[in-house]
Amino acid sequence: MSRARQPPLVTGISPKEGAAWTKVTIRGENLGTGPADLIGLSICGHNCLLTAEWMSASKIVCRVGPAKDDKGEIIVTTKSGGLGTSTVSFKLIRPERIGILDQSAVWVDEMNYYDMRTNRNKGISPLSLRPSNPLGIEIDKGKIPQKDMELTFPGMSGDFTSENFSATWYLIENHAGSSFEQLKIAASNLKKQATKKNEGSLAYVKGGLSTFFEAQDALSAIHQRLESDGTEKVEGSMTQRLENILNRASDTADTLFQEVLGRKDKADSTRNALNVLQRFKFLFNLPLNIERNIQKGDYDVVINDYEKAKSLFGNTEVPVFKKVYAEVETRIGALRSLLLEKLLQTPSTLHDQKRYIRYLSDLHAPGDPAWQCIYAQHKWILQLMQNCRDEFISGQRGEEHFDSPITLYLFSETGEKSGQVEKSKKNARQRQNDFKKMIEELTNRLVKLIRGALLPTTLPQGELSLYGGWENKTELTGAWLTQIIHTVRGCHDALSALEIPNDLLQVIQDLLLELRVHCLMVTLLHTTEDVKRLAEKEDWVVDNEGITSLVRMHYCTEQFSIFHSVTSQTLSNNRMALSKLISIFNISVDLTSPDRFSGIQEGFSPTSEQRLLIILSNCQYLERHTFLNLADHFEKHGFTGTEKITRVSVDAVRELDRKLFDAYIERRADPIAGSLEPGIYAGYFDWRDCQTPTGVRNYLKEALVNIITVHAEVFTVSKDLVPRVLSKIVESVADEMCRLMQCVSSFSKNGALQVHTGISSFKLALDALPQLHSGADKKLLEELLNKFKSSMQLQLTCFQPSSIQPVKR
Repeated sequence: MSRARQPPLVTGISPKEGAAWTKVTIRGENLGTGPADLIGLSICGHNCLLTAEWMSASKIVCRVGPAKDDKGEIIVTTKSGGLGTSTVSFKLIRPERIGILDQSAVWVDEMNYYDMRTNRNKGISPLSLRPSNPLGIEIDKGKIPQKDMELTFPGMSGDFTSENFSATWYLIENHAGSSFEQLKIAASNLKKQATKKNEGSLAYVKGGLSTFFEAQDALSAIHQRLESDGTEKVEGSMTQRLENILNRASDTADTLFQEVLGRKDKADSTRNALNVLQRFKFLFNLPLNIERNIQKGDYDVVINDYEKAKSLFGNTEVPVFKKVYAEVETRIGALRSLLLEKLLQTPSTLHDQKRYIRYLSDLHAPGDPAWQCIYAQHKWILQLMQNCRDEFISGQRGEEHFDSPITLYLFSETGEKSGQVEKSKKNARQRQNDFKKMIEELTNRLVKLIRGALLPTTLPQGELSLYGGWENKTELTGAWLTQIIHTVRGCHDALSALEIPNDLLQVIQDLLLELRVHCLMVTLLHTTEDVKRLAEKEDWVVDNEGITSLVRMHYCTEQFSIFHSVTSQTLSNNRMALSKLISIFNISVDLTSPDRFSGIQEGFSPTSEQRLLIILSNCQYLERHTFLNLADHFEKHGFTGTEKITRVSVDAVRELDRKLFDAYIERRADPIAGSLEPGIYAGYFDWRDCQTPTGVRNYLKEALVNIITVHAEVFTVSKDLVPRVLSKIVESVADEMCRLMQCVSSFSKNGALQVHTGISSFKLALDALPQLHSGADKKLLEELLNKFKSSMQLQLTCFQPSSIQPVKR
């Protein structure tokens, strides 16, 4: 009879040898068109169809049964191809048999069947074996986590051998990507496997039919003998004899195997204990691992292991597990205490604080670690500020510093993360109020300590003993005060950035305002003292503009830059500071005495009159340039009210200029005016009895030379001062001449002509003289004046306007 397909041909098997119930993979050609087409499979003469799993036309997976032959072929039979052949063979390895009294290191089971559910050998029926792919289609493992499946199907399982098997779970887990057509094929395969199972069981029974008949005959013979015996409990009956034989056999077996069975029980107990230790070694080693990781600082590892152990054994009822888990809880409790101690240890960085709070949160520490950290930081900062003051007063300098004012982030960030969120709004509001009180206490303590150090007069008398006492140690300059203001301002800005309420920061704002005023006062006082000492830097060297290097010093501008940052808002709001700033330019020092300026350049020693001229020139420069420059600086930096400052300063300089000018005129004009009277009446000169004049008398020439000397002295310092000084000198000489002429009772004709010749330029004096009426007298007077001008031309040139620059000395 011809067939549609070629007979099956086995060309390979893997492995090629093994013990009974070894799983093998058979490969070849024409091994069937499907699971239903496979009707026969024998290995070494043993029927293996019951465990066979058809995979494809070239692959079959099955388990080798306990065949009689040690080596044999692999024969596959299909409906479409018939009985097949094999080009390979399989070698069945039989385990060494151990007698009932032989020594053995392990217990040898009487039956050794393979259980594919537990993946180990066990004495169970071969009929309990299950295929690994019951649907017969390609397995497509899904990516749904096991925990999600357990939540979706509570109390169920995807294991098809389990009592709580869920088909939906199995399909989602193993065939999530299979199409509907493939699932239809799988359903058909299940039906065929059920039919095959029934047929396979019947074939298995048919194969051992003779054994069943023999067993049936033996049971029938025993039944007949029992019926013919008649009595079952009569002594000497077959039943009684059989019972006695069995009891003796049992006693003999117990005697023979008591030691062996004891060793077996002990070995089983040891093996079970080792299996438990091996299976749950994570739990048993956990206390020691926790201790080691704590010593190494691997707190993350400890927390992960603890969470795993808690999820697995937290609710266990096994005594040994409960005992070990209690030891784990003891170690975790010690770790909580250690982490809390590290968290509350000060000083510490924000990074460490966050880390410890997270650890305590993951370990479910009681209370609120974040709040405990805030409270500890609060107390530490308060004590640190107080220690700073005490150590400074006692002469010590603490080296302890802290990185941040307080871990304010804890209140907003880690409170929720730690799992210690307030359970009610009332408690949350209470925490907010407590935190607000902490900030208020810190800011008040900071402000009081700064006031005690810099503004002790602003503290109540009762608080001076706690916060005062700094002023006896050192005196801070304006530059240091400016730095302190920057520091306090930075503290205020940092707290503002943390969204601290403005009412808590008001005390710092008030402190900043008072510190600015105080810094301004100290800076101005020091500046005033420095300005008073500027005279010590005078070198009296005059430049081409008639001023010294002292007046060009930008000292005031430099000092202005120091307190500018302090007064940017204070000057516009504080009249006291404004008045003090005005007073700096109202220098109440007697500068009319040139002897106060003792700084003289080596090799140059100006007279007191020359110093007065130099100071007058410097005063003009101050009025015309320096004060204007200062006013420009004020306006540039936004100061208001500078007009009054400039006005008061200019008035002060003008008053100083007036005093110095009067002093100089007095020193130079008085000697010239005083020499007039002795010169007029030298040689018993008499205005009523004198000769005809031949020229200007010598006393006038001497006065003119003295005036020229003053002119040279003034011109050497500053040509701008020449008109002002000479006009005053000439005015003083004219006044003296007028007085002297008014004192003369009468003049002769020659005397009148002589006096006209000498004082023709002084109109006030001429008014007191007799007038010349004759033309000859007037002509003679004109000739005498022209002669004098001609002879004194060089001397008179200095009184003419000139653009010649003064010579630098």
